[in-house]
Amino acid sequence: MSDAYARGDGEEVRGDVRQAPVKCDHGIGGLRAGGRRVGLMLTAATGIALAAIAPALAQQAASPAQAGTSPAKPVSQAKPISRAEPISQAEPLPRATAGGTVDLDAITVTATKTGQSTVDVLGGASIATRQDVERLQPSSIADLVRNMPGVSAQESQNDPGQSINIRGLQNFGRVNVLVDGARQEYQISGHNANGTFYLDPEFIGQADVVRGPIANIYGSGAIGGVVSLRSRGIDDILNPDETYGVVQRLGIGSNGAGVLNSTAGAARLGSFADVFGQLVYRNSTSYKDGDGTKVPDTGNELTGGLMKLNVQPGEGQRISATALMQDYQFKNNGTSTAGSRFKDDVTANTFTLGYSFLQPDNPWVDFNIKTYYSYTQNRQTAIAPDPTYRALGVVPGDPLSDAARTYGIDIHNTSRFSTFAIDHALTIGADGSIDRVRTSDQAGGFISALTPSGQRRLAGAFIQDEARYGGWLRVLGAVRYDEYSLTGGGNHSDGSHVSPKLTIGVTPIAGMEFYGTYAEGYRAPSITETLIAGQHPFPAFTILPNPTLRPETARDLEAGVNLKYDNVLRDGDSLRGKITLFSNRISDFIDFQSVGAAYLVPFIPGAPVSLCKTRPFLCFPIHSFQYQNVAKARIEGVEIEGAYDWGGGFVSLAGSRLDGKNRRTNAPLNTVAPGRVSSTLGLRFLDQALTLGARYTFTERSSRLVTTPSKDYATADMFASYKFDERVRGDFTVTNLFNRKYVQYLSSDPSPGVTVKFALTVKFAAK
Repeated sequence: MSDAYARGDGEEVRGDVRQAPVKCDHGIGGLRAGGRRVGLMLTAATGIALAAIAPALAQQAASPAQAGTSPAKPVSQAKPISRAEPISQAEPLPRATAGGTVDLDAITVTATKTGQSTVDVLGGASIATRQDVERLQPSSIADLVRNMPGVSAQESQNDPGQSINIRGLQNFGRVNVLVDGARQEYQISGHNANGTFYLDPEFIGQADVVRGPIANIYGSGAIGGVVSLRSRGIDDILNPDETYGVVQRLGIGSNGAGVLNSTAGAARLGSFADVFGQLVYRNSTSYKDGDGTKVPDTGNELTGGLMKLNVQPGEGQRISATALMQDYQFKNNGTSTAGSRFKDDVTANTFTLGYSFLQPDNPWVDFNIKTYYSYTQNRQTAIAPDPTYRALGVVPGDPLSDAARTYGIDIHNTSRFSTFAIDHALTIGADGSIDRVRTSDQAGGFISALTPSGQRRLAGAFIQDEARYGGWLRVLGAVRYDEYSLTGGGNHSDGSHVSPKLTIGVTPIAGMEFYGTYAEGYRAPSITETLIAGQHPFPAFTILPNPTLRPETARDLEAGVNLKYDNVLRDGDSLRGKITLFSNRISDFIDFQSVGAAYLVPFIPGAPVSLCKTRPFLCFPIHSFQYQNVAKARIEGVEIEGAYDWGGGFVSLAGSRLDGKNRRTNAPLNTVAPGRVSSTLGLRFLDQALTLGARYTFTERSSRLVTTPSKDYATADMFASYKFDERVRGDFTVTNLFNRKYVQYLSSDPSPGVTVKFALTVKFAAK
């Protein structure tokens, strides 16, 4: 039996509601020709990477003796597929992870549920490690992932909730967001992203992003991709030979960044169990933009805690439990930057319980089961009602609440075996979840109408085979079956779908792997899209439910190349790269559309509709709105990321250029972000104890045809890290170094101006 599939042990790690009524995504969009600048930069970067590899390939063709130097050494493409050991933050990191924002050597289990380095994934995949969190000091998960190719974020600056956009798709779960394997399905209708999650980056151990429906084994919602966020654990703070310890991190920042206090502790209880705990407090205030203007209500206060327990009851067995609890306090103008002002109290909790069984002498069993419960609730209290709310009798102190609960289970097993010199990793699994939404509104009634209560059930099963032959051929085939049912407000809908996937990877030259993929994805309609029914505050148009909505189906074609070389220009260096081309076609795309004949509504906030019967000159015509299957969308693009590390420093590049259209009207897709390229350069000194670096990011302007066009802009950041010894570390960052005023695409407020942050980390541990 072949040992090509060595097995490991690691915990599997595994969003979105549209622009609210009136400002929803009306159409489907692309980029202007100005994006050619980004395309040229990406092309040039690709040429540089290939030029760097060419001498190495030539040396391989000749004998080492003839060349007179050591040949470049490609990393074997026949690397075993295994479940990944959690990367210990206390251990030395691989060179490609040491400070760059492009890390292609880190291990991911998100793409296929089997462990492999990111550069080996046959598709678009990126990782941000704990090293990135500490060095870059992001204020949000969006800050951590936004420089990945094809990834952007829509944020309301006065709400710490976040929405991730992958390849132009977001809202109502088009991107499947997982926290420790638990789906995050919270949504509240408004003028921000429809589908947000709450998670402070200080809790993050690793963030995995898989782009496109190639991760369709995760079921409904992954037509845009998957964001898997693993929280910190014992291996993030203790070395393998350490028994217990505490890590204290203190941070402070200018321009509203405020203060951070993070305390994490862990202990190994012999070989039987281990325990981890963390407390985080963050307090930020309103910041100023690049022009020095304060952006109100952009601060918030977080208090959170994380607990983990792992028990090994027998050889190869593990029982794991996780509890993540967060509470956010902030004030804002509801779900927009204007209108009534509210005080918000958000609770975001996730609980998981899992069991795994793995024994080295039994390759047929690599079994995992995980149950989870995630709960997000926003309790709002009216502070200053606007005229519309006052006309309805709303007074300060009136409450409203929106809560989403998700119960889920995930079961899968991987068997490893060989047939006729072909090595297989066969994974069979099933999963299911139940979403329950409940709203209560004593402050106007709009939230309970526009974010309706209801229940949705998702269930599915899949089979996937990863096959390898001769170290040069990989074939991955998978089939997934999904079904859903949705009830609420006296309405019911259901449906099912079979999603296939086929990927072929070929390595004609050692270190260079070409691949092609066809994959389908499936998204069931959300509770809000189906059941929303009521009147918009102002202007007072009617929103209608649609229980006949059909699910969205994505059909994705991808082609790409993975580059993986060591000792390219000097002994000990490493070059990693990924280039991906894709075309994703979505059928039955759900959009917010006007329906029916026009009618008159008052243009005076708070005035009753009956006013139009006697004073029509005080009114204007408007239509009712409804979510409908109206579009066939096509999103195409190119993504590139690469990193070169020579020990004394590193350089990385990540960029993407996308184009999306409604295939029926040829109109641009509003949620397709403009092209972007980001480059990072870092240098190491003092026996690698000191790292100094800078990052430059250029974002092109958006199409003038989209609803919310944005200008092009460039930002520069600087970072420095110094490791005093094994126990003490300092991190210093400056973001938006040149104090540029800019507004991110799909955001309504300017981003922060120049901001300085400093963090000190101290570790106490015993063996």
